[in-house]
Amino acid sequence: MSIYVGNLSYQATEGDISQIFAEYGTVKRVQLPTDRETGRMRGFAFVEMATDAEEDAAIEALDGAEWMGRDIKVNKAKPRESRGPSRSSW
Repeated sequence: MSIYVGNLSYQATEGDISQIFAEYGTVKRVQLPTDRETGRMRGFAFVEMATDAEEDAAIEALDGAEWMGRDIKVNKAKPRESRGPSRSSW
């Protein structure tokens, strides 16, 4: 399972996110998706922690918290939906 973190500051780094989540347990991985065309961060991240209990504690504590000037959204990540074929392949 992983955690979705939304409404992030565009200045947030993987290190920043790892540090804040480390207060609630062991952070295994942080992913910061970037826009393919601009290379700019997209304003959200995914965090994986060592145990479900640690993830639950982080979600409970951080959802709606103000961080780097923004109220972040923190919840369980939903599985990625299949988008089907892209238009460029038609």
